Amino acid sequence: MSGASALGDAVRYLNDPLSWTQRGGILDLLGDHLWMTLVAVALAAVIALPLGVLLARLRRGSAVVVTAANLTRALPTLALLYIFTAAIGFGQRPTILAVAIFAVPPILSNTFTGLQEVDPAARDAGRGMGMSRGRLLTSVELPLALPLIGAGLRTAVVQVIATVSLASLVGGGGLGLIISNGIFTQRFGQAMAGALLVVVLALGVEALLAVGQRILTPAPMRVAGRRRGARRSGARAGG
Repeated sequence: MSGASALGDAVRYLNDPLSWTQRGGILDLLGDHLWMTLVAVALAAVIALPLGVLLARLRRGSAVVVTAANLTRALPTLALLYIFTAAIGFGQRPTILAVAIFAVPPILSNTFTGLQEVDPAARDAGRGMGMSRGRLLTSVELPLALPLIGAGLRTAVVQVIATVSLASLVGGGGLGLIISNGIFTQRFGQAMAGALLVVVLALGVEALLAVGQRILTPAPMRVAGRRRGARRSGARAGG
């Protein structure tokens, strides 16, 4: 089958109303995919956000953060998936646990880096106003670190949406089921349609989160974030 033929079959599959509305169709699988993504990212955030804050407050643990960041590239997600499946059985739970581990590194590293890069003058001003450590964290440090923390969450969400496609291998459903069914039955147009759906979903959710983050971030902090980004880019360009 040529690529053009597969693309034509993919378009026909996506334009068929039954592909969307039948039991176990795209809408049902999309719901499963989003549910697994939401739970996995929530689990990862519960672990990574407090740990990132703790390491930043202790002003140590950079080795832990670097190791965690490298795990993003080195984690054998498929192996984790099969290990969890052997331990707790088939379904969505092993997929959620496996991809949650996969989502921890970007959230942890961005939380740590964001807090480390808070302007010391802002901390001094907060202390000068008599803020406690907790108040300083919630009123000064976390708001200033929000752009980087948000970027870490967005990265984690995109990675999880792509990786949750593996759930179809262990009976977890999701959009990956369209891909695997298409491959096993040699309906490669259907497989291509499933892959396109995952890509569009990842990009769409990432765009929505970026818009939400922009709306929630006060204008002065957006300006400060752009300046910090420009300084980092300048430093990298200067070697």
